[in-house]
Amino acid sequence: MCGFVGFVDKNKDKDKNIKRMADIIKHRGPDSDGYFTDDNIALGFRRLSIIDLKGGTQPILNEKKDKVIVFNGEIYNYQELREELIKKGYNFKTKSDTEVILHGYEEYKEKILDKLRGMFAFIIYDTKTKEVFGARDFFGIKPLYYAKFKDTLMFGSEIKSFLVHPDFKKEINKDALKPYLTFQYSCLNETFFKNVYKLDPGHYFIYKDNKLTIKKYYDITYNNQDYDLETAINKINDTMALSIDYHKISDVEVGSFLSSGVDSSYIVSCADVDKSYTVGFKNKGFDESSPARELSKILNKKHREQIITSDMFFDILPTVQYHSDEPHANLSAVPLYFLSKMAREDLKVVLSGEGADELFCGYAEYFEPNITKKYKKLPYGLRHLLALSVKKLPKFKGRNFILKNGMPLYEHYIGQAFIMDNEEANNLLKEEYKSDITYQSIVKDTLKEVEDKPEVIQKMYLDMKFWLPYDILLKADKMTMANSLELRVPFLDKEVFKLASTIPLKYLISDKTTKYAFRQAAKEKIPEEWSKRKKLGFLVPFREWIKEEKYYKKVKTLFNEKWVSEFFDIDKINGLLEAHYNNKANNGRKIYTIYAFLVWYKAYFIDNVYEGGINA
Repeated sequence: MCGFVGFVDKNKDKDKNIKRMADIIKHRGPDSDGYFTDDNIALGFRRLSIIDLKGGTQPILNEKKDKVIVFNGEIYNYQELREELIKKGYNFKTKSDTEVILHGYEEYKEKILDKLRGMFAFIIYDTKTKEVFGARDFFGIKPLYYAKFKDTLMFGSEIKSFLVHPDFKKEINKDALKPYLTFQYSCLNETFFKNVYKLDPGHYFIYKDNKLTIKKYYDITYNNQDYDLETAINKINDTMALSIDYHKISDVEVGSFLSSGVDSSYIVSCADVDKSYTVGFKNKGFDESSPARELSKILNKKHREQIITSDMFFDILPTVQYHSDEPHANLSAVPLYFLSKMAREDLKVVLSGEGADELFCGYAEYFEPNITKKYKKLPYGLRHLLALSVKKLPKFKGRNFILKNGMPLYEHYIGQAFIMDNEEANNLLKEEYKSDITYQSIVKDTLKEVEDKPEVIQKMYLDMKFWLPYDILLKADKMTMANSLELRVPFLDKEVFKLASTIPLKYLISDKTTKYAFRQAAKEKIPEEWSKRKKLGFLVPFREWIKEEKYYKKVKTLFNEKWVSEFFDIDKINGLLEAHYNNKANNGRKIYTIYAFLVWYKAYFIDNVYEGGINA
């Protein structure tokens, strides 16, 4: 696992600028650095040595020295591809997966992407044609950003490295704040930094003659079939066994994160790793450490755990927001940071259970109660008329039920987080940051791709497109790499998804049990008690902490900084805090979403911590 940065420009100080930019992401690769420059481009690389420890240093050039690559990720089927390319006449000077991608591109051009099995973001530069080719993996496990300022193109693993380039103009994207207040993460293609964009999962770009072209090479599709439960169980365990074996390929030791849930418990058991790691909180209902500890004893693992205190949480939050690149209000990013820091004391590589819920239908929001099923037997036109009628009425018992089941899915479902609706977000914002962009407009076009599918598939598809890459996987990458730790996610393998997309609908959720087929498969690998456990997902007691005088004052102090009035109506955000503190409303998530943005903004636009990095 590594990090890279690069740019195409006509400046003369390429060596100086690329070194400075790469140093900012040293945390992604503390083992070594490497550079390539010519009169057109500069590439910088920071390495965390995992495979081919001696020979895998980047950038890597081909034999003709007319193509060069920088790569972040792991290609798990690289050995098979290597043999295939050797038969075609290619010679290898390293044993790394990086060189496999490079020669594969020489042979297959962009079609090499269809052959890769793994997580990746990479750049290949043709020194003769001056063409730049960049690509990101199927599900968005590894990040790739790009920015265009006149004749300068920047690209890399983290936005913060762009900010020290002399052509970069640091400016906040005013359209990003309102949607963030709904989604809790940056959901637009353009990031919180004006003119800086995410390359979407399953896409590649070509840059030549000052023209940027972006194309999709992969998309998720569903083909749910009708086979029996035993077949589903066998397919899941067989496919996961191969994926886990692939994800264990490494020249260094591999461990695993372990929570109380079925996903990580399954990984730890099937991967047969030696070490496991858990964090938790003392607050009742927020601690996953006890079940994890118990399972680790059953499986005979060397287990470590850590309790996170409120002081630890608030003290590390500026560091977490700095490493996130954009404001990120998923509270679990903080425990994940501490978990990664603890594991890195022993290891360079860990496995984790991200993706299982999205692939195998694991969220409670996917479940449809019987009363809903009965109500939906009414013609949609009638339900829609009822919904339009009650929409104008004051709140009453059953109003939300009628609205939810009489309106299109995009009107009420955007994924696993919904912090504020359009009106409330705009009401808190100053005029300059109010926006006509609605959460409905953001997800509506995406849902068109699966409008002929059952609602549960539409929800899963939407989570695969938004929640997974821009919340779950973003924090997973940023928090682990902040601690120079490689995270691997065996569920997010394209062959695992290919299987998951065929599972019969009746086995996705059954008997009110989410992730039913997978849980049945897990029973064959882990104790039944763990296969049945409900998902917690690093719950954080923030809402309780800010009712304590100390943390209430800490949040209030930031809310009342003079510069905050550029974004928010200070009286209104203080009103949210006061109502929560006085037990008049549960505004914890809303308060944290605002607070996280302000902590991020302070780091990047007031303290400018990226100029010297941040020490944690």
